[in-house]
Amino acid sequence: MPPKTNKNAVADTKPKLLGRLGTGLRIGIVGLPNVGKSTFFNILTKSEAAAENFPFCTIDPNEARVPIPDRRWNYLCELHKPAKEVPAFLNVVDIAGLVKGAHEGAGLGNAFLSNIDSCDAIYHMLRIFEDGDITHVEGAVDPVRDMEIINNELRLKDIEKVKKKMPELEKLYIRGNNKLLKNEYEAMVKAKEWLESGKQIRDGEWSEVEVEELNRTLFLTAKPHIYLCNMSEKHYLARKSKGVKPVKEWIDKNDPGALMIPYSAMFEQTIYDMEAEEKAAFLKEKKTASMLEKIIVNGYSALGLQVFFTAGKDEVKAWPIKQGSTAPMAAGRIHTDFQKGFIMAEIMKFEEFETAGSEAKCKADGNYRQQGKTHIVNDGDIIFFKFNTPQVKGSNNKAKK
Repeated sequence: MPPKTNKNAVADTKPKLLGRLGTGLRIGIVGLPNVGKSTFFNILTKSEAAAENFPFCTIDPNEARVPIPDRRWNYLCELHKPAKEVPAFLNVVDIAGLVKGAHEGAGLGNAFLSNIDSCDAIYHMLRIFEDGDITHVEGAVDPVRDMEIINNELRLKDIEKVKKKMPELEKLYIRGNNKLLKNEYEAMVKAKEWLESGKQIRDGEWSEVEVEELNRTLFLTAKPHIYLCNMSEKHYLARKSKGVKPVKEWIDKNDPGALMIPYSAMFEQTIYDMEAEEKAAFLKEKKTASMLEKIIVNGYSALGLQVFFTAGKDEVKAWPIKQGSTAPMAAGRIHTDFQKGFIMAEIMKFEEFETAGSEAKCKADGNYRQQGKTHIVNDGDIIFFKFNTPQVKGSNNKAKK
């Protein structure tokens, strides 16, 4: 994610749940029917998912990859003019509308919830706009009520999850005296009480041991949320909507730390097919901006992902890794044998490389560093790996040269 967008970065949420491992993580678009989910998906991914004016027009989840806007990657491509350019991607899933009672099977109920279960973060779409031609499943536009419906359905499904686990845990831990299950049992008891009090797992205070146990269950309410307020084009350009303020107040009270992004699907559609110069002139005239970059960058961050780069004449590539990854783990993203035979990583921080203008100057400035197995990779590092795996032919360890 580009440094210039750090001001838009997703705020830290509690607890520090790790979620699924790996980098093929997905963010799902969730909300009631007819709030603009599929329209947003179409704009975001430049695809053609169904977007009709009736509930449940999206039956099976549509999935697409969206390139991550990153000026650092653009800079490296311009500098090296490589034969191949590979950005990082955000995997986005359009999930059909959820309705009240979904946890009990209402609407397309459990199928939708299972689709959410397979995602790792959530774009929570809220309808702020009024439009008499577009029906609302609840009869009237009320984004706070809609938020409460969705969050409550996810919470009730989590209660169902933990209740299914408890009988077996009680049998083995309480009656069977299996001490190995102590941590899991106590974490599930605490999670059940927390959920039944009306709260989300992600907003709790959890110990490292409890987080480890919670990650095995992958609760729906543990997934990071980004709330998207879909405004009318008129209100978006005027920078005001009476619906946004109560949403922000609700989030501050009930989902502290979550990010809210006001945007307009209609406005994004207006600028969708404009050429770059026409779009720039239009945005300057209207004194506004597209929110898509902010939405994409924060979605990537919500998944706990960052990138490192390999860069040279053959290829400039942004490699996704989990935040907190070590240098050998990053090497393993290129080839598993790089991780097994890892010797060291030679690293330049992007900002220092950009200031220097070349690898040679970066070295002369003392900013070309050799790092070992315990080094934690920073977002945007440019890395050259040294390894000892003679069985790997045509290896990518010289990708930066």
